[in-house]
Amino acid sequence: MAEDNSYESILCVKPEVHVYRIPPRASNRGYRAADWKLDQPAWSGRMKITAKGKMAFIKMEDKITGELFAQAPVDQYPGSAVEAVTDSSRYFVIRIEDGNGRHAFIGLGFADRGDSFDFNVALQDHFKWVKQEGELAKMEATQSAAPKLDLSFKEGQTIKISIGQNIKKKDASLAKPRPVAGGLLPPPPGVKAGGVIPMLQSPQAATPTDTNTVPLFDDGSTNSDVWGDFTSAGSNSSKDAVQTGWVQFS
Repeated sequence: MAEDNSYESILCVKPEVHVYRIPPRASNRGYRAADWKLDQPAWSGRMKITAKGKMAFIKMEDKITGELFAQAPVDQYPGSAVEAVTDSSRYFVIRIEDGNGRHAFIGLGFADRGDSFDFNVALQDHFKWVKQEGELAKMEATQSAAPKLDLSFKEGQTIKISIGQNIKKKDASLAKPRPVAGGLLPPPPGVKAGGVIPMLQSPQAATPTDTNTVPLFDDGSTNSDVWGDFTSAGSNSSKDAVQTGWVQFS
């Protein structure tokens, strides 16, 4: 993956930090801030952590002029460039460089525990991002090196598709009622073959000679409405070096 090494971002800024002279490491047990004369810092000023590509830089600057006092390049964290002390969470030992290949170790301290926490998290987050970018680059390289499946047609290659010729058609006659003998449609349910459809009864239109049936249509000779009951029934639906002289570079 292409990387723009000219761009420098700011990861963390703290307005007040203290730098201490530290004695040589006595043993492999680590550094102790209690050995540093914490009430007599060698320098105080502003700290800034920046990132450029995969590298992080801890910079100590004058809080007014911005002049660089010292700088510590960090290529990994945790690592030898930044080491926590054994007796406090507010102090660290950092390895500064003068730009000519020489380095020295100094103590860095924060007045507030919250500032030291932010310092720690800023470095952790940056190198977590570096790790993720590295894993992504490896994955892309692996995918690029893997042989690709070629599904394209070669010259002269053809493909044959067989389509069934004998397709049964749905018998449309199933959707039609089957006529009974003689070409007539079957009678409606409830009516026996050979029967007749009863006529609508209307007592008002009944005549003395036929008391059970009346004509289906009114011929106007009566005032009764044969469909009246049906109508009424449906009407209700709805983010250079140290020059003070006390730092010994090696």
